[in-house]
Amino acid sequence: MVICAVHVPESADAAVDCLAGGGWIMGGGTVVMSLVNSGTAPVSELVSLRRAGLDGVEVRDGVATIGAAATFTAVGEQPELAFLRPALRTIASPTIRNQATVGGNLFVAQPYGDLAVCLLALDAMCEIAGPDGRRDAPVARVLASGIAAGEVVVAVRVVLPQPGTWYYHKAMRRRLNSAAIVTVASVTRADGGVVASTRIALGGVASRPVRAVSAERLLQGRPLTHEVLTEAGEAARGDIDPFDDAHASAWYRARVLPVHLRRAFLP
Repeated sequence: MVICAVHVPESADAAVDCLAGGGWIMGGGTVVMSLVNSGTAPVSELVSLRRAGLDGVEVRDGVATIGAAATFTAVGEQPELAFLRPALRTIASPTIRNQATVGGNLFVAQPYGDLAVCLLALDAMCEIAGPDGRRDAPVARVLASGIAAGEVVVAVRVVLPQPGTWYYHKAMRRRLNSAAIVTVASVTRADGGVVASTRIALGGVASRPVRAVSAERLLQGRPLTHEVLTEAGEAARGDIDPFDDAHASAWYRARVLPVHLRRAFLP
């Protein structure tokens, strides 16, 4: 389909109004424009968030509010979000990171969308604007079900993890600028040498980022040892729905998952 109009609203509410006539929201355009250029975009109108005032990043009282149009580069430059830099550096190239947006990454299919995996592990909340006003929704729900037609993700809120509780590992074909084979992100707190609480998110092993709930249950109250983590990784196979693509087969993704889950905690 040929694009006939590109709207550039100057607020989130104006963006919602533009969507009333149909069309697609566009953040940085790193995904949308490839579809437009190939002629496979199923819409004739785009609504760009470039001037909608949604590109800010604010940290206050241990909570980061990240605008949906904030770029990966802007997130990485925030000192309080430095724990995300290892994940951000593995995503595409600096040129893409200067354009790709936090909100847009929530809707990128796996094996891409590594920041979305991190947000799932962080139990982030999305602020969403729509014709009926504003609402909040867990990022887990947005990843699983999307948002309603005519709605726009305005911002993502993240409670910053305590020091020593954030874990991240990404297996890929190249050291940098490569899609995931397996991505593991976790906020895990240990007390007295055993796991007191844990959230583990996986990427590259299903069509969307998923929680490794079986691994979480197995780790509860146990130490983060090589043996226990390997067992947790094997349990996590019950939480995934791997696929074949140019980067790896479904069989290989499932096969190496326990190894990479363990490496997230014990590099």
